[in-house]
Amino acid sequence: MRTLISTAFISFDGVMEAPGGEPGYRNSGWTFKDVEFLPEAFEIKGREQEEATAMLLGRTSYEAFSAAWPGMEDFAAYKLMPKYVVSTTLGDDDLVENWGETTILRSLDAVAALKDTEGGPIIVHGSAALNQGLSDAGLIDRYHLLVFPLLLGAGKRLFSSTDKDTQKLKLVEHEAYANGLQKNVFDVVR
Repeated sequence: MRTLISTAFISFDGVMEAPGGEPGYRNSGWTFKDVEFLPEAFEIKGREQEEATAMLLGRTSYEAFSAAWPGMEDFAAYKLMPKYVVSTTLGDDDLVENWGETTILRSLDAVAALKDTEGGPIIVHGSAALNQGLSDAGLIDRYHLLVFPLLLGAGKRLFSSTDKDTQKLKLVEHEAYANGLQKNVFDVVR
């Protein structure tokens, strides 16, 4: 069984919307505005590219990332990696041609079936609604969280507000940085 890893930049109050400047959110680009950049805090992002063998995205994140990431040196490892997009509305004609193999999955059951295949870790970037659905369905195995020392108030959140049973997490890696950023890596306890 493959490991499904959710990776996210989140504010201290759990908002994950538009960290890199995506349009439509009043605090868009919040990861760059008020927090000093320290390269060591982002080491985990390079490690994710080295360790992941596939990427899983929701439709909105796929459309945002596929427009920018294919030509960016910082994300070169993702170009050749198989990508899976969970969407009921996206068609094959909507997929970009310059970002490698991409498969559309139509349900969380299809994600569960993908997890049951042979292979290495699958990384989930962005994708707020998808992350919430994956978490609620018990499909996420690990969280890589970079928590920013900001309170953003409104915005899309990593976790849903669904009333569900307690899910225990085990902290397996953590670090705090001089700029207030915190790295927290949690395994989901089953």
